[in-house]
Amino acid sequence: MDFKSFSEFYPFYLSQHSRAGTKLLHFLGTSLVFILLMLYIYTLELMYLYMMPACGYGFAWASHFFIEKNNPATFKHPLYSLRGDFLMFFQILTGRINIF
Repeated sequence: MDFKSFSEFYPFYLSQHSRAGTKLLHFLGTSLVFILLMLYIYTLELMYLYMMPACGYGFAWASHFFIEKNNPATFKHPLYSLRGDFLMFFQILTGRINIF
C-alpha cells in the first residue's frame, strides 16, 4: 500500500494494532523509550541511547509476531510507523484509545 500522507496511513496503522496486548506492549515499549531518554539526559550515559531502539522495537515487534500475528508496518513505512507509535502512545495516555 502506498500512502500520500500520515493522515491516510494512521487508520491503517491502527488496524494493525487491533488486539489489546499489541497496544499494551507498544505502550510499554514506548514508555521505556521515554524513560531511557530521560535517563540519558540526566546522566549522559550513551548506554541509555543504545537501549532505546531495542526496547521500543523489541516490545512492538514481539507484539506483532506473537499477539497480532502480522508484519510490523515499520518494515514498509518506517517514518510513518514511528510517528504512528508516538501518536498512539499519547492517545492511549490521554484516554482517546482504550487498551482494554
